[in-house]
Amino acid sequence: MIGKVTGRVGYVDGEHVLVETAGGVGYLVMCSDRTLAALPGVGEAVALFTELVVREDLMQLIGFRTLAEREWHRLLTSVQGVGVKAGLAILGTLGEAGVARALSLGDAGAIRAAPGVGPKLAQRLVLELQAKAPAVMAMGAAGAAPAMTGTAPALAAEPAPAAVPAPAPAAHAGAQARADALSALLNLGYGQGDAAAAVAQVDDGAGDVPALIRAALRVLAPKG
Repeated sequence: MIGKVTGRVGYVDGEHVLVETAGGVGYLVMCSDRTLAALPGVGEAVALFTELVVREDLMQLIGFRTLAEREWHRLLTSVQGVGVKAGLAILGTLGEAGVARALSLGDAGAIRAAPGVGPKLAQRLVLELQAKAPAVMAMGAAGAAPAMTGTAPALAAEPAPAAVPAPAPAAHAGAQARADALSALLNLGYGQGDAAAAVAQVDDGAGDVPALIRAALRVLAPKG
């Protein structure tokens, strides 16, 4: 599986970007409108996380700026009736934070704003993915980091793998879980005070970020 492509922008055409790599191979990568708009100019360094979709009559490489964007696309396309193009259309219209907000809050109307997504499909997405969305939201800063950071050349050698850190003490893990859950809620547009109070109310010290997000969302849901 091709998980990441690094090189230089050859051209951008419609739904695709050509990424020219050091070995002389050019990869045609399909991306959302939002990702294409964020790409550098022709000839400049670029890196994209990728997903290879294989069908009987097609092999298509899909590109994403961040790991979170790729995970949201995987989640969206896990629903029957949502193909690659529909998933990219939703991400291109709403962005990662918008998808997280719409799914977590059950906002089918926001999802219907994406081209080609009708009311029945939008409702199915909400029903099937509302409980699963916090797991992607829990990726936090690691998931939001772009495939290419800083000004390092696109064709530079891959760095040596970092040493695996020792497991964090339970107290530290719990604090990190609360911080990650709070960050996810703030990204959904909740106020600092309300979000922090909800997280504190439901925190059981287990350090399970997705469970903490789901429980806090239930506390923050409108009553009535």
